[in-house]
Amino acid sequence: MEKPECPFVPNFLLSMAGGIQYLKLKSVSKNPRKTSESTLRGILEYAKDSVYGKEHHFEEILKAKDDKELYSLYQKYVPAQDYESLRPYVERHKNGEADVLFPGKPIMYATTSGTTKEPKWVPITKVYLDSVYGKMTKVWLFNFIKNRPKVFTGKIVSIVGKVVEGYAPDGTVFGSVSGVTQRDCPNFVKKLYASPSDIFSITDYHARYYAIMRMGIERNVTLIVTANPSTIVEMQNNVNEYYDQYVEDIEKGTINENLDIAPEIRAALMPYFKPNPERAAELRALKEKYGRVLPKHYWPNLQVLNTWKCGNTKVYLDKFKDSFPEQMLHQEFGYFSSECRFGLVLDDTNNTVLFPHFHYYEFVEENEIESENPHFLQLHELQEGKRYCPFVTTYAGLYRYNMNDLVEVGPKFCNTPTVHMIQKVNGIVTMTGEKLHEKQFIDAVRETEKELNMPLRFFIGFADLDISAYRFYYEFADLATTQQKAEEFTKRVDELLMQYNIEYKAKRDSLRVKDPVTHRLQKDSFETFKAQCIAEGSRDGQFKVNLLLQDEKRLAKFKKLVITD
Repeated sequence: MEKPECPFVPNFLLSMAGGIQYLKLKSVSKNPRKTSESTLRGILEYAKDSVYGKEHHFEEILKAKDDKELYSLYQKYVPAQDYESLRPYVERHKNGEADVLFPGKPIMYATTSGTTKEPKWVPITKVYLDSVYGKMTKVWLFNFIKNRPKVFTGKIVSIVGKVVEGYAPDGTVFGSVSGVTQRDCPNFVKKLYASPSDIFSITDYHARYYAIMRMGIERNVTLIVTANPSTIVEMQNNVNEYYDQYVEDIEKGTINENLDIAPEIRAALMPYFKPNPERAAELRALKEKYGRVLPKHYWPNLQVLNTWKCGNTKVYLDKFKDSFPEQMLHQEFGYFSSECRFGLVLDDTNNTVLFPHFHYYEFVEENEIESENPHFLQLHELQEGKRYCPFVTTYAGLYRYNMNDLVEVGPKFCNTPTVHMIQKVNGIVTMTGEKLHEKQFIDAVRETEKELNMPLRFFIGFADLDISAYRFYYEFADLATTQQKAEEFTKRVDELLMQYNIEYKAKRDSLRVKDPVTHRLQKDSFETFKAQCIAEGSRDGQFKVNLLLQDEKRLAKFKKLVITD
């Protein structure tokens, strides 16, 4: 194991840079009403001469005498919207036109899946990147030090997307904002990464994880950052399969020649390898002692694991329960998406501290989400414990943008409410008005697992309109589980769903929703599904899957993973 590094330089510099921005965040959070008005005026002033700003009367809105008039005019002239209503403006930017949604042109785009076949191209401006990612990333890193002072005594394993994935018609790059953040981080932090950014350009799914873990397991890792906890599961699966090969490569200073790695990437990685028989011997001893080697064995000094813990990602956390060192902090990644980095989690809770000085936030109460004329609330009007759908206005061309998420309000940070993710609003599925929530499905499955003592490795449900029924897919921990037992499992899930949701019960009783259909999944079904999606172009860092949905393409993939005997 490598000797711990002295954390003085990163701790000192990040405490200075991050500490200043942290104090600023505390200051603006003391009066969210005043800060929200100031932020909205700043965004409108910034974009008032753009095509969108002129069409939507930004200059007129700015004449408002107080915050109430400002919000009223903003709602009057600017509709609440989703990406599709902004797409025509983005397309003009993509084709080289400036001053459409904001001054100038985007410096890059982040791409993510949308509601149509066409992906979303989320524009990123220099102002947005410098503030939300530049300044607040320093707070993020500084916060690690506050919670675990030894976090930078070792290396960092960070899973991000490629910085450059392609180009818009006008030549503007599209890629991963998280990749850009890592690329542009301070040099004293950059040198702590266990692997170079070239590693994320490896296209073969298993080869990429092999390279990441072969380089990571050799080192004294003290920080892991990857938004999706399913990635942690994938990393350990790779360890389980290739551990002996890692050890051989580490001993010789090589990387498996049979891996599907492009020659130019392999050449970029080679300078990072040198024979390390001492670490190889340590790793062999760990396997002899423990059999199955876990992160707490090969990374005993790990200080922080930073992943999502809210929403439907919680389903993966049990997969690596007790796998990490006891002293480690597993910190929530925070409410975060390609469209908007809403804020940061600063402690050991799941509550995201918002950025009221960089974004203007509006909210609609949960019970009004489907209303044609919902009442929009301001940040200072939120109530702890209640749930809302957020709408955001940013310095990157999103105006009253519907995040299609359901968040719950937590305790205040310096008078400003915090939030945490509950589920996507589109995690609510309905065929005949039953409005079945993803969380209800997850809770029913989890309760059934306990009642029947039938643990699962993975599960997912689909609404199948063709048969007016739900299809429930289970990967049982015991793959010998019979179809009869699986159907007993479904019967209990169905009973619980009828208890949880009166609309579902009414539709089941009236036979408008038929009996759910049971399917048993093959081993590693989720991992196979995820690999297929990534091979088709999904980005690993952004990969998400709702556990209850209506999606014919994803349903077709799972139909191929069913046990047929």
